[in-house]
Amino acid sequence: MERRKITLPLILVLAVAACLALSSCTKTDTVGVLYVLHGGMDTNKPQYMWDASVQMFAYDQNHAVYKFVIKDPAMWPTVLNPETTEFAVRFMRKYDFTYTRIGGVDPFQSLSEKQMADMKTALDTNPYGIKFEVDFTSWLAADHIDHLPYPRFIYNAPGNGAHVNYCGEGDKGGPWEGCDPERYNVEGPVEKLLKKGVSRIIAIDMTVGGLRFYKTYDVIQTAKLVINKWNEENGTSVPLIWVNDYSNLMERSFPEDAGWTSTLGPPKKDRHAIVQGSPNPVAADPELALFHVKGIEARMSKNVSDAETGVLLFSHGLFDPNRKFFDPKIDDVVTLQKNIKAELLNRHPGIDPQNIVGGFGGVKQLNPENGLNEINRDMRGENLAHSYLLEGDKDMPGDEWGYRYWDALEYLKSRGVKHIVVDFTNYVTYSVLVLEVYNQISKEIGVKTWSKYDTGDFDRYPNVGHPFSEYWGNWANTDCGGEKCCFTMGGCGDGYTAYPPPRQVPLNKALSDLDPSLVFDNSAYGHLGYDPALGAPDPNKPVQNQYTGTWDVFATTDDDPLFGKMLAKHVLNAAINPMVYITNTDVKTSVKAGESVTWEANAAGGKPGYTYQWSIQKQGTTDWQAAGQNSATWDWSPGAADAGTYSIRCTVTDTNLRAGEVTWEGFIVS
Repeated sequence: MERRKITLPLILVLAVAACLALSSCTKTDTVGVLYVLHGGMDTNKPQYMWDASVQMFAYDQNHAVYKFVIKDPAMWPTVLNPETTEFAVRFMRKYDFTYTRIGGVDPFQSLSEKQMADMKTALDTNPYGIKFEVDFTSWLAADHIDHLPYPRFIYNAPGNGAHVNYCGEGDKGGPWEGCDPERYNVEGPVEKLLKKGVSRIIAIDMTVGGLRFYKTYDVIQTAKLVINKWNEENGTSVPLIWVNDYSNLMERSFPEDAGWTSTLGPPKKDRHAIVQGSPNPVAADPELALFHVKGIEARMSKNVSDAETGVLLFSHGLFDPNRKFFDPKIDDVVTLQKNIKAELLNRHPGIDPQNIVGGFGGVKQLNPENGLNEINRDMRGENLAHSYLLEGDKDMPGDEWGYRYWDALEYLKSRGVKHIVVDFTNYVTYSVLVLEVYNQISKEIGVKTWSKYDTGDFDRYPNVGHPFSEYWGNWANTDCGGEKCCFTMGGCGDGYTAYPPPRQVPLNKALSDLDPSLVFDNSAYGHLGYDPALGAPDPNKPVQNQYTGTWDVFATTDDDPLFGKMLAKHVLNAAINPMVYITNTDVKTSVKAGESVTWEANAAGGKPGYTYQWSIQKQGTTDWQAAGQNSATWDWSPGAADAGTYSIRCTVTDTNLRAGEVTWEGFIVS
């Protein structure tokens, strides 16, 4: 009894103190949450293709599509015209295949909304008296236009009294049935959250699987246009926190040139910022890595030992080398892949660490025959994997993370692995886009080597039981100068061109991605290890040095309720705790002994004021040593005896005694 008399009042005192500190006794704090998605379209229709094509270029005021197509109603019919737009042709042909293959409806949106609902459920049980209003926004929203970050920005784009209200009147087969010409004249999710009286908006991003990327940067900057306009008109100061980039690294590293976008080429005046000290807490979360590991485990073979299993951690890079000036996607990719590898080895110590590697897609290269930078067959006709680390000059990360995916598959094949699992680290949710990964892998190591080839997968591919096209590049032209193009590895006989078909685009013109010379047959056992000069392929068994094992693509997370809880954890952390990142003078990654460096902690959130605790750990030791004073800055002058590599950590505590911390790793004293 005596114990209860002591503890119960103490609990009440603490509860009241917490209530007062959070200002929740008299008024509930309402926080807006934006779940940021890539988006696309649930079904494949010309209207949605037109809208998606317009939306993706509306973020770049310097792009020709923005300046000369979106802003000119006379040009709207050209967007889907195959005679004027190769870009549209490629995607229309690709999606005609992929949507048909999955049964017509992309499950991505419904799965994402389930994840959002799970996040909302977890947030609604928070013990801090915070009310969360949750909505989603998408980089593309072809059939969910009211979930673009700022729909009326596109609606008003012409700026000459006209509005974007096209409904296919100038298209073949138009106008589009059921099309609403006022579909862009609506409020988006940012405006809706602001009208609900939110005190701040927290964005949690899964556009490319939690990694920072220019697409989400587009969304965030557009959302800020809405918020800034609202704040100016209403005398408020509602902030936006992007959890994945709470340090605003992408803004701090964005070039200084007025109005610059990557379309203009390299900037004249770049801002120099680096990723150290400004982490992505979502990409670095071991829980996110664990979802990938569980997906890999679901596709491991029961008939193959861990020792004979290989894992390819596949990723797309940047679509444009000029985005390396501000886009830390590849840094985040490597962080996530390192965590996946560590957790996979923790759960499966029998896997050879050398059999877990990272791979990227292809890019344009200089053609010495014409002096043009163009796509080519060696790079699989791709140009979406510029893999620069932030501010880096070397295209491709080092060590085991810097393969092209076909080279990674060749490497694993040469090591004698009998089963390969491919994890695509840029997404966690199943969508129609997964078919691209299957087809990219199958052209290298075969269709019949797919682990489900014999039984099929009729749940995901209801009509034929598999995701494979007859050839990778099914968007290519099939006319080969009076003959039929041959897309079969062993050749096609009389009346056809040789395989692969010769280049159709003139040499003095950059190679088109519709050129049949870029096509790869999705053959039974793949291109790796096969030389047509040594004989015809065999549809029933591998020949020469083709892959003899099996492979599969990891199982996506989809509707696991634990995923929504992970998202909620990061949102709640941003809502109640101080968020901190650290920088130093002259943006240094190293100093010489005897030189001085000033570290600075940048804190926001929680309840100011803050206290600061600096500490360092030398590589090769396990102890953290206290350093500096209780200050946002710390001057460090290491001596000759301090040579080595260090981690620098700063822990920030607010007046509610809630803490946030960040670690800068790999700082060198030479």
